[in-house]
Amino acid sequence: MAILGIERLIYGVDDLEMAGRFFDDFGLVREFSMEDSITYQLPEGSRVVIYPLGHPSLPKNSLVTGFGVQEVIWGVDSDESLHALEDVLSSELDLLHSDDGIVRFVPEFGVPMGLKKFAKKPVICAPDPSNAPGHIRRLNQPRKWRRRARPKVISHVVFASPGYATDYRFMIEKLGFRLSDSQRTFGVYLRADGANNHHHFLFLNSHAPFPGMDGKVRFHHANFGVEDLDEIMVGANHMLRQGWEASDLGLGRHRVDSALFYYLPCPAGGDAEYGADGDYIDDSWVPRDWEVPLFGYASHVHNLPEFLMKEPEWRVHYLNDDKIDEAKS
Repeated sequence: MAILGIERLIYGVDDLEMAGRFFDDFGLVREFSMEDSITYQLPEGSRVVIYPLGHPSLPKNSLVTGFGVQEVIWGVDSDESLHALEDVLSSELDLLHSDDGIVRFVPEFGVPMGLKKFAKKPVICAPDPSNAPGHIRRLNQPRKWRRRARPKVISHVVFASPGYATDYRFMIEKLGFRLSDSQRTFGVYLRADGANNHHHFLFLNSHAPFPGMDGKVRFHHANFGVEDLDEIMVGANHMLRQGWEASDLGLGRHRVDSALFYYLPCPAGGDAEYGADGDYIDDSWVPRDWEVPLFGYASHVHNLPEFLMKEPEWRVHYLNDDKIDEAKS
């Protein structure tokens, strides 16, 4: 079985027109628009689909509170893999076979999901080499000048859940995901078995002491991958010029997956994140237990918030099988 990553994210929004303008400015490319929906397609072939809340195409048996992503569709590499995953899921869940080729289901933790065969397209990036004192990799060659950010991939999606400490087991046992890392009291990072992103899904602790965490299942953010730091900041500047709200944190880099980030409040729900330069891993990766979650959260941010004003303790270690469950508590 091989899940290749996110095939599509399906949003339910309060204001379809405003959500469309945001994603247009963010750099997504419209595939088509209808009176009651907008569909975007990224270079890898993944999609973002937006409906008004209450639309009949949105899932009914959901525990997701509020607007934002209402359903996550996972892309599968072959018909054989799809049938194998169906066999595993059908033993305990009701499966809905849709006309669009999606096999839909709702796990116990209440985030509607689906599976669809995905002809994922290769994405070609050519980030400029970086110079450093005594280390010249770009001689007589200026960096490229960009006009806009154009996200290439949907890297990951994040939901807050009160059962985050055990919800992850479904993803591993039924869908073949791999545990990448665990931040104690904060969240669990999971990678799809057919790709190398550090994570494709993050369960956040919905009782964590952070804004918007109210103990309910909620969409938190989606990460859209771009080529490099320059593309992140060109995109961020363009969004500000178009009048969208600025990021609270500004540019930063996580420790837990090494990735650059820039979160933008999104009228479609949660945040839309530009991301670049994250860790790529495979099955030889050993998950880590980040005992101090804020240490894993960021090595630096542009606008240092109060909760990071005091540098967190440097405490992290590698997990073995008998320590994995302990790390969630």
